[in-house]
Amino acid sequence: MQDLSPQHLLIPFAFCSSAGCRQALTILKLPHLEKLLPRLTPEATDTGDVSSLSPPHERALARALDLPVKDGLIPWAAWQAHEADSAWAFITPCHWQTSSRQVAMSAEELPDFTAQESQTLLAAMQPYFAEDAIVLRYDQATRWLACGDAFKGLATASLDRVAGCSVATWLPHASSAIALQRLQGEMQMLLYNHPVNDAREARGVATVNSFWISGTGPHPCPLPQAVGANAPTVVATLRAAALAQDWSAWVSAWQVIDATVCQALLSAQARGESVQITLCGERNAQTFVAKPQSIRHRVINFFGNQQAACAVLERL
Repeated sequence: MQDLSPQHLLIPFAFCSSAGCRQALTILKLPHLEKLLPRLTPEATDTGDVSSLSPPHERALARALDLPVKDGLIPWAAWQAHEADSAWAFITPCHWQTSSRQVAMSAEELPDFTAQESQTLLAAMQPYFAEDAIVLRYDQATRWLACGDAFKGLATASLDRVAGCSVATWLPHASSAIALQRLQGEMQMLLYNHPVNDAREARGVATVNSFWISGTGPHPCPLPQAVGANAPTVVATLRAAALAQDWSAWVSAWQVIDATVCQALLSAQARGESVQITLCGERNAQTFVAKPQSIRHRVINFFGNQQAACAVLERL
């Protein structure tokens, strides 16, 4: 996700539904957000649930970029490839943790995963993908692009949904995914004794033992030539702590956000600039925008906040 105009902030993982996050809210202090929210007008809540394949922050960003918003079919890969005439997907090299109870996706990105390691693994896996008429293309170390008919109409779960969770819950179950599941099994065997993984194991870092498919969906034609002026700045600093369920770190990250970008947005609003903020939880997202307010609301804002920021977060 791309950082763009600072006049619209989009904050993923602003709240999570776990008991630990709810407890963290009781000590969370966000004075700048507390002042900002009642000066803005809330738009209709984007309502969802924790089982949706596309989390609220991806839905909100897709709308800002004029991309289709269909669960599990937001065309992030096609948008990244900037090609609308093929079926695209992201392929993410990853580490699956196996226990007696489940196979879970690691909550963290692969540590110390270099571009050279990524390109070496891509080259080794590419012929197997080609057998299923899938073309692999390097995009960045932790994410590749894939193109092939196997991804047409295939709804896939965001990596932000599966990270730290059982993969069985989020694997695509459509009949068209059977060949991809077979391919996934073949790649797990290929990766098991690969020299890249031998070297990673010797360094004491997580190996690459599988891949995740996401970002599928058809891009509308014609492709946009430029990102819209209203596209938001995505503030991603809550993600790692939320996925790791480290609520102390999450509180600290929120306080940094409040003291920096929220303070800057509050100052911009005070100068009469057009600002907005989108807060995203696991289920819902809500945007607050600057609109003309009545004299009554201006008086309320002058004398103090009538809306607790944490109460807003808890509804996400």
